[in-house]
Amino acid sequence: MSLDSKLPIVAIVGRPNVGKSTLFNRYAGHRRALVEDTPGITRDRIAEETEVGNRRVLIVDSAGLDPDAEEGLPTAIQAQARAAVADADAILFLVDGQAGVVPDDEILARTLHRTAKPLVVAVNKIDVPGHESRVAEFHRLGFERVRGVSAEHGRGAWDALEELVAELPEPDGPEIGAAEGTRIAIVGRPNVGKSSLVNRLVGEDRVVVSEVPGTTRDCTDTRIECDGELFTLVDTAGLRRPGRRTRVAERASALMTVRSLARADVALVLIDAEEGFTDQDARIASLARERGCAAALLANKWDRIEGDGGSRGASLREAVRHGLRFMPDAPMLAISAKTGAACQRIFPLVRKLVAASDLQIGTAALNRWLRDAVARHEPAMAQRGTRRRPLKFFYATQVSTVPPTIILFVNGPELVTRNYERFLINRFREVLPFPEIPIRLVFRARRGQTPIA
Repeated sequence: MSLDSKLPIVAIVGRPNVGKSTLFNRYAGHRRALVEDTPGITRDRIAEETEVGNRRVLIVDSAGLDPDAEEGLPTAIQAQARAAVADADAILFLVDGQAGVVPDDEILARTLHRTAKPLVVAVNKIDVPGHESRVAEFHRLGFERVRGVSAEHGRGAWDALEELVAELPEPDGPEIGAAEGTRIAIVGRPNVGKSSLVNRLVGEDRVVVSEVPGTTRDCTDTRIECDGELFTLVDTAGLRRPGRRTRVAERASALMTVRSLARADVALVLIDAEEGFTDQDARIASLARERGCAAALLANKWDRIEGDGGSRGASLREAVRHGLRFMPDAPMLAISAKTGAACQRIFPLVRKLVAASDLQIGTAALNRWLRDAVARHEPAMAQRGTRRRPLKFFYATQVSTVPPTIILFVNGPELVTRNYERFLINRFREVLPFPEIPIRLVFRARRGQTPIA
């Protein structure tokens, strides 16, 4: 059962250039979203887990709106708001305190008023106490909670988020997946064969199918019983590359895909073998990895290239190996949804990934691994201001599965560099039985203890 399946989604919405990506980066703790002083620069929705009080939530940076979209900006703004209302559990409505209330804010507000979901209006660019007077104007939008924040400097930003998260109900329903078996998200670009694959899997003689409503907008999850085991295929929309995503419905599909991955135990990333591996295939695979899904690549339409002596197949495998350096161990299966070739191998592959994701490693074994890893490659001294500090490890323990999540207690989490974290994950894969699934390392501060490494 994935930890993500119960994570509430908080969507940051607002008109272009009010600071959504800057605020997202503030919550994420690093510059994940592209920030530029140009309206509409953000074209992808990006999601990041963050801890707010005693809750973990999924923060989503909503896609920037294209002022030249064929539907027109007012229509685009309302469509973005509807997407947020449908797919988020709470909404942070960001406005520009320097600009004051503008017509586009009022358009967005009218749509957001139709939801009963928790909502906070965050008035951005309230950088110093003297700017607080700017907040009052935004009460005319008609929302109860209006708070001044500074995305750039952090002033009030966490207070607004904590207030919003406090309004979220505690999870009290049955665990997602308990009655649905293994949840499989089939993701990929448009026209790579996702629907054909679902139809192929559903159409097998040994499969019993029932249709149940899904939580993703305008989608139906397909529940399948295969060889006595229950699977649920999670619908996703095709994701075009950002430069092609000119229609609001296509931009909104990014949030839908994040939601689908957050509800899934395994992601099947479908690529078109005839077209070859693309940068957008890599982006979609990275979304699955970021959400902690065990993932496999399915190279569909293999029947169209297998008659060329194998050269195109070899070229595709090399392109995948090069393009997915961040997940080199993800298995790849060559299939044809049209003919059914190799489709019978999909469910066994899913079972294998789920079994690996559910492994639990003892604390003693983890700490032997940690001691050996640090002995092989000691972390460099970290520069913090004028001081240089060594990174010290105390102990490690696995706290959850699906994906395997390891907490490493250190003298300062801020001392762990991205490169050293990647080294630890790669070393982890070499010595522990997680060769084909994502691994999460969480670094926590611990004082007053003798380090083991």
